[in-house]
Amino acid sequence: MTDQAPAIELRGISKAFGPVQANKDISIRVMPGTIHGIIGENGAGKSTLMSILYGFYKADAGEVFIAGKKTEIPDSQAAINAGIGMVFQHFKLVQNFTVLENVILGAEEGRLLRPSLSKARGALKKLAEEYELSVDPDALVQDLSVGHQQRVEILKALYRQADILILDEPTGVLTPAEADHLFRILDNLRAEGKTIILITHKLREIMEITDTVSVMRRGEMTATVKTAETSPEALAELMVGRKVLLRVDKAPARPGAKLLEIENLRLTDETGVQRLRGISLDLRAGEVLGIAGVAGNGQSELLEVLGGYGTATGIVRVNGVEIPLSGTGCTGQARRAAGIGHVPEDRHHDGLILPYTAWENACFGYHRDPAFQKGILMNNAAIREDAKGKMERFDVRPPNPNLAARNFSGGNQQKIVLAREIEHNPDILLIGQPTRGVDIGAIEFIHQQIIRLRNQGKAILLVSVELDEIFSLSDRIAVMFDGQIMGFRDAAQTDQRELGLMMAGITQDPGGDPLAAIDATLAAKEAREAAQHG
Repeated sequence: MTDQAPAIELRGISKAFGPVQANKDISIRVMPGTIHGIIGENGAGKSTLMSILYGFYKADAGEVFIAGKKTEIPDSQAAINAGIGMVFQHFKLVQNFTVLENVILGAEEGRLLRPSLSKARGALKKLAEEYELSVDPDALVQDLSVGHQQRVEILKALYRQADILILDEPTGVLTPAEADHLFRILDNLRAEGKTIILITHKLREIMEITDTVSVMRRGEMTATVKTAETSPEALAELMVGRKVLLRVDKAPARPGAKLLEIENLRLTDETGVQRLRGISLDLRAGEVLGIAGVAGNGQSELLEVLGGYGTATGIVRVNGVEIPLSGTGCTGQARRAAGIGHVPEDRHHDGLILPYTAWENACFGYHRDPAFQKGILMNNAAIREDAKGKMERFDVRPPNPNLAARNFSGGNQQKIVLAREIEHNPDILLIGQPTRGVDIGAIEFIHQQIIRLRNQGKAILLVSVELDEIFSLSDRIAVMFDGQIMGFRDAAQTDQRELGLMMAGITQDPGGDPLAAIDATLAAKEAREAAQHG
């Protein structure tokens, strides 16, 4: 039996952007009919490497072999011709086109569309049956759930006869049930001989679905191992170069008095859609209440209202005192005075002013603190010294308060925001997506800081789309869907399946494959929003 040629082989790939060496002498072999994972911290070079393979970038050095044959890939059309398809994290679909029109876009045959559409309809039916990729070919993409839009992207690649599929963070916007269905699709593709490259930061997914995994660090390939012969802990160590705690070690919570009470909170946006539909919850001292849900179901609006950056109706009490939800008293400054700290979901848009220095960012929102004043002027020397201390305690690298915020990595930017909010000793801390875009080493540190605050008797309201993070940090979990809370669960007495169904608006397990129930619930939600738009 002769050795089978790799489906993909990269030899000595290097790519630099100015002084930054994104890829350095990378070699990798991906065997046909396998799922090959690629992991690494942000900036490790994963996306650059896949962009070279898909023809978005041209390597400075190195060679690409497809099925044992040296192949030049100057652009994405050449990649498609070589049998490579890519499903991007942010889908490349025309929202007001049908599924069928999106599939043939760029692959039309001749001047007339009708023959191409007819051919594609038959091909889609066959592909849907073969790979569990069922989707209505006549539906507008804008009316599809995120999970179905992802299926369209996969169908596009398969319609173009891709034998190699690259998927970039494919589960980032899926419910657990949708992610499980995606994995079944990938299993079917693998069984049919397709080769899949999976880029993900979720080590659990790597262990669950891949055959082989390659680890990148600082633009270099550090290891390629068989998945069955490694562990999440070993992979994490390969990623960062040291041992990393993947789950927070915490004692049971000891909840105290109610610090935050919310009753019937409602918010309708400028388009007439209800984003918060009667939210009620309590948050106690010494506990972390995690809010789980797929992005876009009201979690962001909840944080904005509580942080003083959005108006709503209802009742919110902090330490037993009702706070205004509109008018001049509804500001971030007023919320901070009431004892609420806020780490916003988007640090670039809401948490930092990137051209400003770290020391300036470290006092934003608290610049009227008497410790930062010198008569009628601000005491910049005191602010710099305070920022220096914060950066040391929160391990911000480099520890240079004079450096512009935009020059720090994502994890260190997040540490600056966390240090600013935590060190002003709030009674209640609102945290949105605490580790989004953050390296695994920084994730460990941030999680430890959140638990430390909880152990000091603070109340933490945590919003995250990462269920692993919700389970790791939360004492109680509330699940949001379509602007409502579907229920509360003790974190130690629930599982991902139960929460996943609740995230899709289903409070009772339908049994078997839940996707049909999820599709029906999402369709009802979309119909209601369309009716509200008028």
